[in-house]
Amino acid sequence: MRETKVVCREMDCGNPVSESRGRLFEDGRRGVRLYSCSGDESSIRQCGIRRGRPGFCDGGYYHHVTCSESVRLLNGSGLCSGRVEVKSNQSWASVCEADFDRQDAEVVCRDVGCGAPAALQGGLYGEGEGQTWDKEFQCKGKESLLLDCDTSDRENNTCLPGNAVGLTCSEPDDVRLVGGGSRCAGGVERYDQGEWRTVGAYWNKEDEAAVVCRQLGCGSTVSVLPGNTTLGVGVRCSGSESSLRECWRSYDLLPGFTVICSDILVQPDIFLTDSMGGVSRGHQGPDMLWGHSFTITCSTQPQYPGGSFLLTFTGSNRTQTQPAVNHSAAFLFPAADDSHQGNYSCVYENYVFSHHFSSESELLSLTITASPLPAFIIRHVVVLLILLTAITTISYLYCTKCLSRQPGGRGENSVSSMDLYVNAMEMVSLSSRAEAGPGEERAAQGME
Repeated sequence: MRETKVVCREMDCGNPVSESRGRLFEDGRRGVRLYSCSGDESSIRQCGIRRGRPGFCDGGYYHHVTCSESVRLLNGSGLCSGRVEVKSNQSWASVCEADFDRQDAEVVCRDVGCGAPAALQGGLYGEGEGQTWDKEFQCKGKESLLLDCDTSDRENNTCLPGNAVGLTCSEPDDVRLVGGGSRCAGGVERYDQGEWRTVGAYWNKEDEAAVVCRQLGCGSTVSVLPGNTTLGVGVRCSGSESSLRECWRSYDLLPGFTVICSDILVQPDIFLTDSMGGVSRGHQGPDMLWGHSFTITCSTQPQYPGGSFLLTFTGSNRTQTQPAVNHSAAFLFPAADDSHQGNYSCVYENYVFSHHFSSESELLSLTITASPLPAFIIRHVVVLLILLTAITTISYLYCTKCLSRQPGGRGENSVSSMDLYVNAMEMVSLSSRAEAGPGEERAAQGME
């Protein structure tokens, strides 16, 4: 794609999208064979010609180049990032951030042969030296080319410095790893001219493996292993390229190879359940009532057998480990209290391909709250009702006896039912404080 980039620049046709080859005899043309271009040349004539023999091509093939024509990305780290510029009246114009949205970005990434948009920010890749695009795009997000989108007049004719659109697209989905049980491990294949083909490499293959892991978003290279006996299209990388299509490529058939990247394990899931109905959804995460039991479950997608889950608690050295059974593990907490409040995460660990790998889940933020009606209150309310019933009955019988003896009124030794009620309440309160935990004691004082 370095040569392709030079050709597109020389023809003033935007970003390189793809290249393919065909036999020269199909149209009777002869050709020249080039050394690799650096990609910074302004003309293909500045690239070296092999053997110094113009008009000679011993490979028998020509290259077919496709450029984006009306849009390009400049000053980026690769073919899929840079400042967005649109061709207008045979010149290139920057696009103002206010006139560009996510749907427009999806079309631009597709137009330049890249994947979905990953970042969109004004001024990310500098300011353009020329004019600013005088229209506003109205893309629906499904168009193949930016020229297919509708446009409208801009509402504001000024674009402040720092607002030129910078766009980062994901790398094209034209490389995959097969046969390793993960999208980040296996034999290297590339989609080329309508089919998936084995990729072969020269020498130690470390540089090529680094580019493959980077393009797939799979971290760094852990190991490179010999592939099967299948021969593939040869590539040679420096190791700094963003994608495999930026590497030098030959049509020599070379042995395939297998790449193991660091992020071979998918991210595990973490969630909380309870059997007592004490969990509710809070602003930061689940809210659990004090004293209720709960379970934190870790799980992962089926990839490799075995492994284990480590449940970590942020801000504490407290951890628990369980083996993965059917790719999951459950951690039971009998009674929630204030010490359980905090952030939890699941770490899945496994030993595959002669290496230890791990992957961590998102954080689960757990809040412990006091019960609006704790169990001890319910228990003592029942006791109180029984006491009140007994006091009422005794008072009624006692007063009836007193009245029968003293027709004129109550006796001096008669007991007030209110006094009995107050004494009973004080006994219940003391009992509650003696039996309650920290959260229950606070709730008990509130009830009083």
